[in-house]
Amino acid sequence: MSGATRTGAESADGRPVAHVADSHDVIRVHGARENNLKDVSIEIPKRRLTVFTGVSGSGKSSLVFDTIAAESQRLINETYSAFVQGFMPVLPRPDVDVLEGLTTAIIVDQQRLGSDPRSTVGTATDANAMLRILFSRLGRPHIGSPNAFSFNVPSVRGTGAATVERGAGRSVQQEFVLTGGMCARCEGRGRVSDIDLTQLYDDAKSIAGGAFTIPGWKSDSFWTVRVYAESGLLDPDKPIREFSEQEMRDFLYREPTKVKVEGVNLTYEGLIPKIQKSFLSKDREAMQPHIRAFVDRAVTFTACPDCGGTRLSEAARSSRIGDVNIADACAMQISDLAAWVRGLDEPSVAPLVGALLRTLESFVEIGLGYLSLERPSGTLSGGEAQRVKMIRHLGSSLTDTTYVFDEPTVGLHPHDIQRMNDLLLRLRDKGNTVLVVEHKPEMIAIADHVVDLGPGAGAAGGAVCFEGGVEGLRASGTITGRHLDDRAALKKVVREPVGALEIRGASANNLRGVDVDIPLGVLVVVTGVAGSGKSSLVHGSIPAGAGVVSVDQGAIRGSRRSNPATYTGMLDPIRKAFAKANGVKPALFSANSEGACPGCNGAGVVYTDLAIMAGVATTCVECDGRRFQASVLEYRLGGRDISEVLAMPVEEAREFFGSGEARTPAAHAILGRLVDVGLGYVSLGQPLTTLSGGERQRLKLATHMADKGGVYVLDEPTTGLHLADVEQLLGLLDRLVDSGKSVIVIEHHQAVMAHADWIIDLGPGAGHDGGRVVFEGTPADLVAARSTLTGEHLAAYVGA
Repeated sequence: MSGATRTGAESADGRPVAHVADSHDVIRVHGARENNLKDVSIEIPKRRLTVFTGVSGSGKSSLVFDTIAAESQRLINETYSAFVQGFMPVLPRPDVDVLEGLTTAIIVDQQRLGSDPRSTVGTATDANAMLRILFSRLGRPHIGSPNAFSFNVPSVRGTGAATVERGAGRSVQQEFVLTGGMCARCEGRGRVSDIDLTQLYDDAKSIAGGAFTIPGWKSDSFWTVRVYAESGLLDPDKPIREFSEQEMRDFLYREPTKVKVEGVNLTYEGLIPKIQKSFLSKDREAMQPHIRAFVDRAVTFTACPDCGGTRLSEAARSSRIGDVNIADACAMQISDLAAWVRGLDEPSVAPLVGALLRTLESFVEIGLGYLSLERPSGTLSGGEAQRVKMIRHLGSSLTDTTYVFDEPTVGLHPHDIQRMNDLLLRLRDKGNTVLVVEHKPEMIAIADHVVDLGPGAGAAGGAVCFEGGVEGLRASGTITGRHLDDRAALKKVVREPVGALEIRGASANNLRGVDVDIPLGVLVVVTGVAGSGKSSLVHGSIPAGAGVVSVDQGAIRGSRRSNPATYTGMLDPIRKAFAKANGVKPALFSANSEGACPGCNGAGVVYTDLAIMAGVATTCVECDGRRFQASVLEYRLGGRDISEVLAMPVEEAREFFGSGEARTPAAHAILGRLVDVGLGYVSLGQPLTTLSGGERQRLKLATHMADKGGVYVLDEPTTGLHLADVEQLLGLLDRLVDSGKSVIVIEHHQAVMAHADWIIDLGPGAGHDGGRVVFEGTPADLVAARSTLTGEHLAAYVGA
């Protein structure tokens, strides 16, 4: 009877009793120590919206992404066969004692979408796949299967004899044709390249004499230079300008050919196709800065003359539904494309039209109706990429799933945040657990449950300061609770400009011949709804040579060996100071050079690949994680060895290098800039891969503060900043302006708008409904006029 009571529908007195399966209503975390977490133990309610708050670097991402989501994905991967796991990324187990109640985690983060040059918004969301099927059914003239409309599928022809196994069997001549939609000239990229040979080599030199000027092509490189020098096809000692016609053809255009170099079989290929494969097959935005600079110098990209940049073959463009071909459809603004699809009345493809229309309407609903399906996915901002990823989940039939979001309001105007809130609540109401890392008070306000981490950042964070409802957070006295209702006041006195940056006839992307004067010597905020043309105006229209220093949202590229000391260039003066004080070479004080511990090669940890099992990283026993040889650690500067210096927080290091024996002005200046941007708690040797998004952006800002340009352009610098940190950012912007700089900020945060000297508001809508300047003036004038969406939201924010 007791067993029946425990799992039955009624108790002895007739009242319903919850099924035991319904008791698993929390995700329980016990003893989480990932990164800076300090034995965190919490219970997160399932099928609720939980927002994680706290200052940047307090441990939010470590708890949500690196612990809960990472373990969920690792456990799911373990359900696959050993064979399949061998092809999957190996995920280590997070440093946590107990994780119970996990459900399948779907991570919707701000990582940029695939940077393949053929990846577009349409291919990333499967909208293109449905559109191709639609045109293969309804397009006239009919040209073939959906592949005939795909710019990723080339046309293939072949003829030959085939033996038909029927009766006595006989050989018949057959022709094989596969019709693809790829433009043959640009191979589906939409752009063709013209390579400047003078940027590839110095024709006055020989190959053996160092003719190549391509990044990474060193004279002793077995796979590049030596293949050309020792192939036997070319004279390595002859200046390139003296090559015969045949040698030049082999040098530049030869098809892949097997050659032997020191008894090893290698493939020789002409220089032009090799450059195209190694450099031009990648998206420019995904390249390292020095590679991107080389490509910009050496290659000129133009729209393909055969397809007009549409990527599609002439046959694919000839088939139409009404007067619209598939290239026209992909070029339309998605809100317009949805209206066109809605007008298709064809019962034979009604389910397909319905599915396509739901996808397109999801774009509009999520605030991305201004995009087009042909937009390269690598050009989307982090916030746009995250919202594009949301598209496929909005119509999902999955329930009891955990959705994990990383600041979904990034890049959203206050007008758009309400729509994002509605979408997250809809995901929750379908029975899903929604976990959101967020700073915006508008999103914290809709939370069912709030987890506030802190109290500080880095080593001063990693603890749970508050768990509960939003009203409890307000009364809790934590940093987040105290600042939740902060409102910046409008400036009573604004600075007077000292000149103007003139933009005339700006027409990049959706701009409509915009004429605007951006005041200099003041703090200018360029705002407007997402897709209104802000980035096009600031990044795409400011004239060259204006002395502009641009700090965008691009990710910092670096390995797990990269850290703030190497990224900012601070390690060079530190190494030289150590070398001078001890009378040895600076290279000894680099963990990537002569001073590296031989046991771990300067990594501090030893990585063991266990094939189908999770790889293991163990602290190096030779150096005890300090990365340097024991002999190097005997050298000291100001009583500290190099590993102790790299373990210092920035604030402590600034004092250390500011006076006494360790005084190093070059390092002290860089450390001062890091403190200015609020990174005083980060250690000099902390791997860049462990920094949060807000920390990485401020690190870039600190690095650029030393640049000589007089105009600073910042792209949403409040990204990843806690409410308490925004005030510090405003102080930094003021100091930049007061030092004689002009600061232009693309921003949606009302506190930054209220603090501006001048506001340029674009709109009134997004895409072709935007692209115009709808307001220019002071914040006070914008609030008084209330003539734009921005004006209405700013007025509500300041309580006017």
